[in-house]
Amino acid sequence: MLSAEEGSDGDNAGNGTAVITRTKPKVKRPNLYRVLLLNDDYTPMEFVVLVLERFFRKTRDEATQIMLHVHQNGVGECGVYTYEVAETKVTQVMDFARQNQHPLQCVMEKK
Repeated sequence: MLSAEEGSDGDNAGNGTAVITRTKPKVKRPNLYRVLLLNDDYTPMEFVVLVLERFFRKTRDEATQIMLHVHQNGVGECGVYTYEVAETKVTQVMDFARQNQHPLQCVMEKK
């Protein structure tokens, strides 16, 4: 007589073979943050260009375009980064601006 585990249709469920399925773990991409410069009436345009070149690795032309965008629109995007990188860049820019006695504001926002 067959046990319930062996099955009643004659298949051999107890033969020692098994199907192993591997599931890929779901890898969630990290949240991204936009780093923004805010316009003010006191920070020299050349200083903003320097910040963009130094901390965001922009070319002179790219930095000038972003600086003009900030000047004309009040805010401009410097780049998009993971949280830790964005936070570090904001801190570096703010520290550098303070050391040079400029009121330049740099912030980050979730994309």
